[in-house]
Amino acid sequence: MDYLACELLRDSDVPLYEQLYDYIKGEITVGRLREGDKLPSKRKLATLLKISQNTIQTAYEQLEAEGYIEVQARRGYFILPLTDLEYIESKMKNESSTVGVYPKEQTAIYDFHPSQIDTVHFPFDKWRKYVKQHIEPVHQSSLLLGENQGELDLRKEIAQYLYHSRGVTCKPEQIVIGAGVEVLLQQLIFLFDKNTVYGVEDPGYHLMMKILHNYGYEVYPLLVDRQGVDIHAIKKSPIDILYTTPSHHFPYGTVLPIQRRQQLLNWAAEKNDRYIIEDDYDSEFRYNGKTIPSLQSMDRGEKVIYLGSFSKSFIPSLRISYMVLPKPLVKSYKEKLSFYHCTVSRIDQNALSGFMKDGEFEKHLNRMKKVYRRKVEIVLNVLKSFPQLEVMGESSGLHVVLIVKNGMNESELVARAKRERLKIYPLSNYSIIRREDKEPQIILGFAGIREEQLEHSLKALFKAWGMDVID
Repeated sequence: MDYLACELLRDSDVPLYEQLYDYIKGEITVGRLREGDKLPSKRKLATLLKISQNTIQTAYEQLEAEGYIEVQARRGYFILPLTDLEYIESKMKNESSTVGVYPKEQTAIYDFHPSQIDTVHFPFDKWRKYVKQHIEPVHQSSLLLGENQGELDLRKEIAQYLYHSRGVTCKPEQIVIGAGVEVLLQQLIFLFDKNTVYGVEDPGYHLMMKILHNYGYEVYPLLVDRQGVDIHAIKKSPIDILYTTPSHHFPYGTVLPIQRRQQLLNWAAEKNDRYIIEDDYDSEFRYNGKTIPSLQSMDRGEKVIYLGSFSKSFIPSLRISYMVLPKPLVKSYKEKLSFYHCTVSRIDQNALSGFMKDGEFEKHLNRMKKVYRRKVEIVLNVLKSFPQLEVMGESSGLHVVLIVKNGMNESELVARAKRERLKIYPLSNYSIIRREDKEPQIILGFAGIREEQLEHSLKALFKAWGMDVID
């Protein structure tokens, strides 16, 4: 067999090797891969799927360890007989046949996903008060459809908050509220010509690329260095719209220098149909120095489309995000998308509006800044004992990037962690262009792990990687 019809999701939380492993295991289980079938060579499969041979090696090794396949010297990997596979047989009630029930994969003890937040310090009592207020009979109007761009009171609160916290200057009529950034991005691309060419940072938050590919748009990945997206690469490309995270690049955590910011604005100003989409996804949490002003605050040519969300600053499940449109695009939005109803519950919008108006959101945000600052200090203190590790992006945000110099490759690091029920996320999950980094890089989210468990979880991870503490 020279190929596998496997589609890997590069922006998934699941590592690429694990996706490949799950796919092959499923094909064996349902009988599409049968006893004696030969799997593609690592080199052929790497070329076909555009992934590294190390990733394929890790998937094959896991399948071999569990008895799904065997390696034959100088011949390759072959499927074992299904009857030889280890599984638990269980008699189903009221059934005469025997059904194979495979053991479930154990859940992770610690999950270092970068999108996790701290839920321990959430103000449940206060939030309950505001939600309850808007499900009383006096607020019957909340049961009906509201304004297309979102509730005016909430848009007013967001405009005021953005001005004081990020320097964003806008009016409520420029704001559109939606249930997640992905919903807003889908609306946004309808405002532009179908021949528009988009550019995204690489590595980066590839939701934008996935959406654009689904709609058939042309997308250019743009390499990012330690100062952010390269303006020279942008100028050499045919892109019209750039999607960027300038105040806290995902995942490196770098801040785009003022010189590059001005160069980006100058580039956008050169043509009428050029725009910059600024995703300011977790700019609230900065631990050293002052908060970095938004790119939109520097914009004098109405070229920056600002995106924000309450997923990190409050709770992801609320699904309230917003975009600030430049004034020229507001008219276009009303003309082309006036039939769209707001995708967020009016009850949730009104509850959040009251929460912000009474100052409770600001209090919660200040409290969480202290919580996350303590957590990042724990992370950095633990890292001091491991000279094999270099850290990036520790000055802000809810994750850091670890450069691991213990001799293992990326796939080995992921596999070793998984054996100890620790879930980590390699940089390749967020990359399109294959990188030639000398050492593997791991994105380590710390926000979702309890403060009292953080040191233990980190040391457990580094122990899984065979690293000893150096006093």
